[in-house]
Amino acid sequence: MSESAKTRHFIDIENKYIARNYNPLPVVLSKAEGIWMEDVDGNKYLDFLSAYSAVSAGHLNPRIKKALIDQLSTLDVPSRAFYSDVLGQFAEKLCKLTNMDKMLPMNTGAEAVETAIKAARRWGYEHKNIAKDQAKILVSGGNFHGRTTTIVGFSSDEEYKHNFGPFDGGFETVAYGDPEALEAAITPQTCAYITEPMQGEGGIIIPPKGWLKKVQEICKKHNVLLILDEIQTGIGRTGKNFAFQHEIEAPDGLILGKALGGGIYPVSAFLAKDEVMDIFVPGTHGSTFGGNPIAAAIGLEALAILEDENLAQHSHELGGYLKERLAALNSPLIRDIRGAGLWIGIDIDPSKADAHDICVQLLDEGLLCKETHQTVIRFAPPLTITKDDIDWAMIRIEKVLSAVAKN
Repeated sequence: MSESAKTRHFIDIENKYIARNYNPLPVVLSKAEGIWMEDVDGNKYLDFLSAYSAVSAGHLNPRIKKALIDQLSTLDVPSRAFYSDVLGQFAEKLCKLTNMDKMLPMNTGAEAVETAIKAARRWGYEHKNIAKDQAKILVSGGNFHGRTTTIVGFSSDEEYKHNFGPFDGGFETVAYGDPEALEAAITPQTCAYITEPMQGEGGIIIPPKGWLKKVQEICKKHNVLLILDEIQTGIGRTGKNFAFQHEIEAPDGLILGKALGGGIYPVSAFLAKDEVMDIFVPGTHGSTFGGNPIAAAIGLEALAILEDENLAQHSHELGGYLKERLAALNSPLIRDIRGAGLWIGIDIDPSKADAHDICVQLLDEGLLCKETHQTVIRFAPPLTITKDDIDWAMIRIEKVLSAVAKN
């Protein structure tokens, strides 16, 4: 697809005035509805990325839009200095859905992760009697939890850390999917293990069956908090309302974001059992915008859509169908196909093709997706997608992979 002057104009403006911390595909989007997006030249694209799983209910979902507009008509942002008539309703719904006791609302996923870190450490000092400033948190190899300096400080990716130190410390990395490695790393100073139940940015990595259940047993045995980051995997993405539900009843702490905001507003939360959450008292944590009425109204509606439209079951069924269709291609370019629900990664053999180049060619065919870790192409369409839509996408995927394989 040739680049228009209009497209080049907008790309040039961004490149001139915006920090180059992303490497976008060469398309300038201007409209969206449902699973479809449109560029400034009127070309349409099927969204197979969902803003990294944030747009699970589809772009400009009419119910989410109504919740936003209705709330904007009455109350915007009073701050948490006062009560509001919607935040409690949102918290109650989210706690009951996750089987947790309390929630602490924030805005972005990284903020919710930082909240979890603070909670884990304070719990360690006040409930486990760890010596002052000696608390340790275990994390998984290949993790991705956000971009703050604390979080990148325990990343396994050296590029994320390069020239951003000195770092916070207090973290130790254990092999992902290896319960024995986790248990061997636990000491009396260990207060928590923070991990993704399934890894997204790491390349859609699915741990061995039974791993999470075993991890919970180990954490309980050693009085260590199990805190799960479900910023990407939550809200129906993996075929369950929350990925932990594939194996356990509930963790000690849960981090949510992305799709909790319905794809139109930053909404995140840290949820935990009473013993963990009650370490927060007035003055220990806060956020000007966290838990504002607009966020609460949108989050409440996003959860209602999850249940009313049975998005998790839909994700399970269509994710299985998409995975089968991808496997049936028998493409020599693909080393592995892995995922859960409508959250699938195809691992491209770098000796045969470049994952980024394939994404560019799929863009030219009207399909939006993006690579992660150089070799894995992530497919994560809105959970409202239909079987016919997947068939439409598969025609383009097969065309591109076949053409690349012949070159």
